[in-house]
Amino acid sequence: MSTRPEPAVSPVIVVAAAAALLSLAMGLRQSLGLFTQPLTTDLGIDVAEFTLAIAVQNLAWGVFQPLAGGLVPRLGFRNIMLIGAALYITGLLGLSMAWNPLTIFLTAGLCIGPAMGFVGTAITMSVASRAVSPQRRSLTLGIISAAGSAGTLYAAPLGQTLTQMIDWRAAMTGFAILAALMIPAAILAGRIDRQPLPTATPGGSDSLSGRDALKKALSTPPFVIMAAAYFVCGMQLIFLTTHLPSYLAICGMDPMLGAQALALIGFFNILGSLFFGWAGGRWNKMVLLGMIYLCRSLILAWYFHDLPTPQSTLLFAALMGFLWLGVGPLVAGSVAEMFGLRWQAMIQGLAFMSHQFGSFAGAFGGGWLYDHMGNYTLAWQLGVGLGLFAGIVQIATALATPRPPAPAPA
Repeated sequence: MSTRPEPAVSPVIVVAAAAALLSLAMGLRQSLGLFTQPLTTDLGIDVAEFTLAIAVQNLAWGVFQPLAGGLVPRLGFRNIMLIGAALYITGLLGLSMAWNPLTIFLTAGLCIGPAMGFVGTAITMSVASRAVSPQRRSLTLGIISAAGSAGTLYAAPLGQTLTQMIDWRAAMTGFAILAALMIPAAILAGRIDRQPLPTATPGGSDSLSGRDALKKALSTPPFVIMAAAYFVCGMQLIFLTTHLPSYLAICGMDPMLGAQALALIGFFNILGSLFFGWAGGRWNKMVLLGMIYLCRSLILAWYFHDLPTPQSTLLFAALMGFLWLGVGPLVAGSVAEMFGLRWQAMIQGLAFMSHQFGSFAGAFGGGWLYDHMGNYTLAWQLGVGLGLFAGIVQIATALATPRPPAPAPA
């Protein structure tokens, strides 16, 4: 009795589907800051009560991402991503019907947060890493990261338009309908489960158990430094996505300016992700990471030092956007080079957990400082100082660490 051969896995379909999945996941969650003012005003709650849910969301994302990566060898990418899509849709629908801080905490925090762990950067970039050759991996990871950035281009204007035309609940329902597209994207990207692992990386962790792979990662100094610097990255970025629209409203700017700034960040994020994906295949990835942290911090200091104008806000959004998710392909590529592909999602998720602890500090800490001090001054000053320190340490560590051998030309 003959058996029907397995159809070949198309790298183009897998990468495109993974990119679409990350685009939806990142675009929708990065636009939640638009609802800070209308939601808190409508429900009569403090800003810190809403930002606590966003902070817990980021923390849960960080905790569940290495867990999801560790489950991939057992459950497969497709099942992991479908679980995340279902949680995401549930969280958005529940948030559209929220009536008090507890329901916001349960939906925005404890549904969308774990969902991001199952459909976020570590999972989608691991899918893309397996679908392409090592020579094309860095640029492909840049493409995936760029897709995550592109999500803000349509999600932020959609959310702001629906909020102004109807209300924030209608906008959240629209987000839930858009999130339903995650399901076919997860099914298509999950085709990578049919493809066997490529040849193991010399000195990597492909032959190790999950526990031993984690031990190896935590005993590798360059990885530990990279993960620690990732904390500051999360703190800076989530502070902006959560509090920039509120900051602009406090300064008397047009509410649509916040949506325009987030959309502009998303557009230039595409360019930056592609550039750093390309650059990571040619230069030291960890040096590039340190340079991103330094440049971001200097731009933050320039923008928040004076009162914003529409022109300075849009320029700031463009500059920050170029430096936003460029860290994604650099971190993912570094993890693949150091540890191989079998446990890439789990180890990259471990690094990202540090990023999300920083996100918790940026989202909740920014709201807490604002409620207690009446402004965001100390919040941005802390972000600048820690960013400069992280960038210097990251570059120094990179220069003191021998680079892994480059892949042979395709």
